Amino acid sequence: MLHLQKALCLCATLIAGMASTLPLPAWAESVLLEAGDLFQLGGIGWVATGLDMPEPESGLPIIEASDNSPEAALLRRLDNAGKAAGFDGVLYDNRDRGHSLVPPGMFPRLIRLEFGPELRKQDMDYGVAGQVVLPAIVIGNSSTAITRGDIPRSQGRLAMTVPRYSKRAFLSYVSNQLYIYPEHRDYDGHDRFPVNWPYTVISEGSSHSDKPFMRAFLMSVAALTPETRDRLREESLIVPTLQMVMRRSQPGIYSRDAYKAGPAHRAVFAKGRLAPERMVALAASLKPDEIPPMVRLRVEEEDFRVRAGLAGMPEQLFNTPSSIARIWRGPEYSRHMVVSAADTEDPNGRDLEFTWVLLQGDPSRVRITPEAPGAARAEISIDWHDRFKADPDEPRTTDRVDIGVFAWNGAHESAPAIISISFPNHQKRIYEPSPNDGGMRLKSVDYDAKARRADYDPLLHWSAPWKDVIRYDDAGATTGLLRETKDGVFELSGQGRIQDGRTVTYTLEREKQDRILSMKVTPTD
Repeated sequence: MLHLQKALCLCATLIAGMASTLPLPAWAESVLLEAGDLFQLGGIGWVATGLDMPEPESGLPIIEASDNSPEAALLRRLDNAGKAAGFDGVLYDNRDRGHSLVPPGMFPRLIRLEFGPELRKQDMDYGVAGQVVLPAIVIGNSSTAITRGDIPRSQGRLAMTVPRYSKRAFLSYVSNQLYIYPEHRDYDGHDRFPVNWPYTVISEGSSHSDKPFMRAFLMSVAALTPETRDRLREESLIVPTLQMVMRRSQPGIYSRDAYKAGPAHRAVFAKGRLAPERMVALAASLKPDEIPPMVRLRVEEEDFRVRAGLAGMPEQLFNTPSSIARIWRGPEYSRHMVVSAADTEDPNGRDLEFTWVLLQGDPSRVRITPEAPGAARAEISIDWHDRFKADPDEPRTTDRVDIGVFAWNGAHESAPAIISISFPNHQKRIYEPSPNDGGMRLKSVDYDAKARRADYDPLLHWSAPWKDVIRYDDAGATTGLLRETKDGVFELSGQGRIQDGRTVTYTLEREKQDRILSMKVTPTD
């Protein structure tokens, strides 16, 4: 059985007549990464050491002369006045072998990262990023997805559902490396992402939907003043700051309150929500002593468990400082967490004020109680959510609650850190009032998602051909289950045994992560 990493290193299958060996357009400057430049970084990936970064050709224009947009004009003015840092120390990493390439002429000074033959042979240059930490500011993209087999998904969702990849995503976040991926069918009628995080940018659509975001982010990083960008790079805050710049600049986000609300922080961004001119202006206005911090979260208490539900699977998908992900598996109607942001530090030693906000979910079913106004610690209680619409004006549904945490340093709000709770709504659950404590308790669960043709992610969930009805005694304690199958109704004790001593055996059809054998990464046309 091939390991996931070997599966990802399979030769990519390209469609629509595209071949991975097509020559790429010439760039004014490029830097070559060879296998000998890599140093093993634990079990997460590699660090590029000794990479020789060329200096951009200063005689070239900062942006193509034919671009007459307001943002391009503003960037030129900043560059001509010596106020823009430009592309010194910036690399462009295209990870789809030219399928959705930022044209070389768009930013003539931009330096492109190239991979040596040995690394290309291992597909280190292709698909989801994060394997290599580079000694540079990196803006990259990959218009690819897993389009075949029984676990199709975007690169963003892949990163969220494989624990090692979520660690890599955070490592990229704090290593000044930002990547953009299309959502490719993961955000059409239903939001399939189990997590909302600030580590990557996910564009609405398929191939080439990432291009407007590449342009906007490259212009923004070039518009930073040299002093501000040096400070951001030193503090590992390039990506959190760029995320703030993009989100804060969206149309309609004209106040701090609007910025700290759900519409500014969807899991997926449409190109119509981009405002490149505002992004360039905001980036250029940032001062070194006012740069925002990165929020760091830590779970202090919770009742999400390491093993929960019939399958005994973890409810803790991952814990990373700016993204905490939970999957609701147990029978409870209400869950509880205590989360702290006290590890957050302002890079300039400013006092911080924190805001805890429900970005997505039913306000009547989520209670967020900070210790005090602006406090770095909050108690969170969440009730069960059936599938719902995040935006009443859109048909798209979701199974995820998002809670955002923002830090204000007196000058700028931070990018959000986000707590995501994903609900297994491929199951059909019925809760009823509990006669004992006035709360709610689980009455029944229909696990047969396949029979109902309910969509679910086999890397995170499972389907089984039965429905369970939970039995309680007069004190409200669970005494067993009535399991309804096509072969009849069986009475089970809490240990899964029929009361006459016979046992019910079953195999959960959850896919294991090391079964990603035939996964092909292809362009998302």
